[in-house]
Amino acid sequence: MSKEQIMQLIAARTYKDGLTETGVDGVRLFRATQSIPCVPAVYEPCVVAIVSGAKEAILDGQRYAYDSSRYLCCPMSMPVKAGTPAASADAPLYGVFIALDSQMMTALSMEMDAAGDVIRTGSGGQRAQGIRLARWDDGFTEALHRMLRLGDSPTDTAVLGNARLRELYYAILKGEAGAFARQAFGAGNAIARAIAHVSAKLDSPVSIDEMATRAGMSRAVFHRKFKQATTMAPIQFVKSMRLNNAAMKIAGGMKVNAAALEAGYVSPSQFSREFKRMYGQSPRQWSDAQLLPAGVA
Repeated sequence: MSKEQIMQLIAARTYKDGLTETGVDGVRLFRATQSIPCVPAVYEPCVVAIVSGAKEAILDGQRYAYDSSRYLCCPMSMPVKAGTPAASADAPLYGVFIALDSQMMTALSMEMDAAGDVIRTGSGGQRAQGIRLARWDDGFTEALHRMLRLGDSPTDTAVLGNARLRELYYAILKGEAGAFARQAFGAGNAIARAIAHVSAKLDSPVSIDEMATRAGMSRAVFHRKFKQATTMAPIQFVKSMRLNNAAMKIAGGMKVNAAALEAGYVSPSQFSREFKRMYGQSPRQWSDAQLLPAGVA
């Protein structure tokens, strides 16, 4: 089996640009046939695998370019910029978006710990922050192919989908990004829990002291560990998450004031000022530009 077979499956099932459901919860195919610049997005815990073409993500100024040789692993919610700058009708991009279910990933991580499995950390001991690129290996390729083949039968998908997804998760945890992902989904990761809590409550006031208390750390220790895990200070992270969410909603047609309120801003002027500082355009200008096509992953 090969990535070429996976690409053929995706191409046969995607009839338009954007995301296409597979019938397995959290697993979607996507296609892009036009160049899209990197624009604000929020990656919930996920793996993004490209089988044809290339994609980019930017986290806190760090650029991650990946294609069929490496997939992207993002085990915690992250405010990024993402795009498909090289896609075209003659060179379409095909890929798979795999949401990472926290309960299943945590259970697998704990089972692997209990079994005494040792996960390789990658060459050179490089420390990944927020996002990690991992080499496509045989285990990942085989597990992904087996899961996508379920799409030939709705019955197979309904009966076997969860088991095949678990198999794919296991391949991810065994792969080059395995140790990185297990740090996020391990039972003791207080930073990942703090990020999950903040991401679910972006419209509510947040303080570093509250986040540190939830994590069971002093303010100074929490600040240091949070920045090690995400590259950003906690308040910078929260602001980026809020503004990226607002930018996505505005580009999708939501009124500026409504997007600001949903992002936790009570002052429209403060929202406009911080939005322009982050993206170089006012929210109104951003809305008029309509930068974010529907369905970009």
